[in-house]
Amino acid sequence: MTSTLDPATTRTPLMGQGINRLDAIAKVTGEARYSGEYPLDGMIYGWVVQAPIAKGRIRDISPASTLSMPGVLAVLDYRNAPRLSDAGDSELLLLQGDRVYYRGEAVAVVLAQSLEQARAGADALDVSYLAESHDVLLRADHPDMYTPELVNPNFPSASNVGDVDAALAAAEVVIDRVYATPAEHNNPMEPHATTAHWNGDTLLVFDSNQGASSVQMSLCRLFDLPRSAVQVKSEYVGGGFGAKGSARPPVVLASMAARLLGRPVRVTLTRQQMFAMVGYRTPTIQQVRLGSDWSGRLQALDHLAYSQTSKILEFAEQTAVVSRMMYATPNLRTAHRLLPLDVPTPRWMRAPGEAPGSFALESAMDELAQACNVDPIELRIRNEPDLEPDSGRPFSSRNLVACLREGARRFGWDDRDPRPAIRQDGRWRIGSGMASSTYPARNAPSTCQVQARSDGTFEVRITASDIGTGARTALTQIAADALRVELDRVELRIGDSDFGPAMIAGGSMGTASWSWAVVKACRDLLGQLDMHSGAVPAGGLLARADTKDDVAAQADVTRHAFGAQFLEVAVDIRTGEVRVPRMIGVFAAGHIVNARTARSQLIGGMIMGLGMALLEESLMDLRFGDYLNHDLAGYHVASNADVRSIEVSWIDEQDDQTNPSGIKGIGEIGIVGTAAAIANAVWHATGRRQRTLPIRPDRVIS
Repeated sequence: MTSTLDPATTRTPLMGQGINRLDAIAKVTGEARYSGEYPLDGMIYGWVVQAPIAKGRIRDISPASTLSMPGVLAVLDYRNAPRLSDAGDSELLLLQGDRVYYRGEAVAVVLAQSLEQARAGADALDVSYLAESHDVLLRADHPDMYTPELVNPNFPSASNVGDVDAALAAAEVVIDRVYATPAEHNNPMEPHATTAHWNGDTLLVFDSNQGASSVQMSLCRLFDLPRSAVQVKSEYVGGGFGAKGSARPPVVLASMAARLLGRPVRVTLTRQQMFAMVGYRTPTIQQVRLGSDWSGRLQALDHLAYSQTSKILEFAEQTAVVSRMMYATPNLRTAHRLLPLDVPTPRWMRAPGEAPGSFALESAMDELAQACNVDPIELRIRNEPDLEPDSGRPFSSRNLVACLREGARRFGWDDRDPRPAIRQDGRWRIGSGMASSTYPARNAPSTCQVQARSDGTFEVRITASDIGTGARTALTQIAADALRVELDRVELRIGDSDFGPAMIAGGSMGTASWSWAVVKACRDLLGQLDMHSGAVPAGGLLARADTKDDVAAQADVTRHAFGAQFLEVAVDIRTGEVRVPRMIGVFAAGHIVNARTARSQLIGGMIMGLGMALLEESLMDLRFGDYLNHDLAGYHVASNADVRSIEVSWIDEQDDQTNPSGIKGIGEIGIVGTAAAIANAVWHATGRRQRTLPIRPDRVIS
């Protein structure tokens, strides 16, 4: 037996330290293996054939010419595809019939000895269609608009406190504005890819996703298999932003093709194919009405959001939910309307709901500040709630005011002249703006196993997913602290569904949820070690944890992270070009696990918010029902040249009502509020309000 713990040893806690990513060398040297890189004997490559119509039926598929081409082995389509069971996601019931629901839908997969041969075969595949008239335009007055019962993930569609209409009628100041955001696409660096292999009735897939156990359950339902018959691995994932938050077409198509051929199959989507097949942020139309007295204190807040879904699966973005908890008002109403169109199903994209919803709310708050002649920061402080306005529940912690004041100090807000369109530097007009940020701090049940080895090291196994956030490093720090050992004595294994159910890397819930299970298992293991006087038997010791009951027993409080965004813009008055010389973000997000990776996450969110404000826009061609700019040449994202300086800091926040480690998610709060802050700054620079995103040059000078 070996003693693993020395009670006399003192150590500096690892949580909070800016430790370098533990997988950095593996990634930069190519040692890290992604889902499209696993070498399996007898590999077959699949190329997805997509429908060129937005609505209709497949009239005929004639594969003869394709099957005669070099290297082509088979064509998988609705006539020979394995039958699937309902997995609760009808968009995954691929190749089950001749119906076409949107342009870009998968209608076949060509399978060949090489990727190039599969692509050539797909280009040559003869498919004819019976096209029908389609409808792909979101508009608020559409006759098919309806009210969904719930919005993502499970909020009531509508909420109402007090008498909003009466309060608006009596208010001294009323702001009534309509804001619009476009469709946006996630575009992670790594495209969606799956390598699938059947061994009898057992399925193994290497899949690029944000949650291996979630994908495992989808495959079990689709193929009518027990959990023990499906293993999903996703050890390294090159980004997701929500696009990989659940099973997507490649994992289903690769699994079907591998079963058909009895050989391993790899299906990788191109960038262009991802624009139709893996989700996107729905466009929104939002009406926000604010009523206040002349001091800016809210008397009423009304937020109505319109968005779209597909005709095969309902997805309702929670756009207006952000208004339910942000500012104090005795009269509060939020509502959602949903329109089914002949389009792919929208899904999660970083800060779903809060990102577009905050653009409308925070822009309207700036307009109210202008109307009341009140400083925008002071207006928000005056409307700081003691309890959540919608539910009346207390906050586990709420440090928005601290973020606003610290951000103002760092930015130099007190030196700002509030008058618009007066600062100029040559052809550039200079302005500054701000907005508040928030995101829910939730937890979800997860499981974990921790093993003490006889050599004094520990192995932690959890089906977490590191999509580039640094979760692998953060969880190792958490485990080492819980075990009271140094970092090099902990081996963390993630991204394997065999490790048990766990929360996906999404909803800013990953590290918060996983850490709870890790800490619980580690504490259990320490108890076992104490029983053995700190020594480990030759066979080792094992502890398992499941936080299902712990999460369900949480106190009845509302949990959120908060922040404040401040930035400066320069607007070319001749061309309408908008530049952002500097951005400052201050956040209150519980206990920060790793200062280095946390800063990276918050900066990344702010940059994505900049892209949302100025660049990102998926343009729908109404004639063809497809996006015109479906690649990175036409769909523009922010890069290093688009912002000169970004500064991130956080408030030291202790919150013992979130989880045992006091962690709140930080993956999404950085994007929330950024677009509104930029729009508010553009108004300050030019005197013109921008209520439609992105803030293109033609909109600035029109």
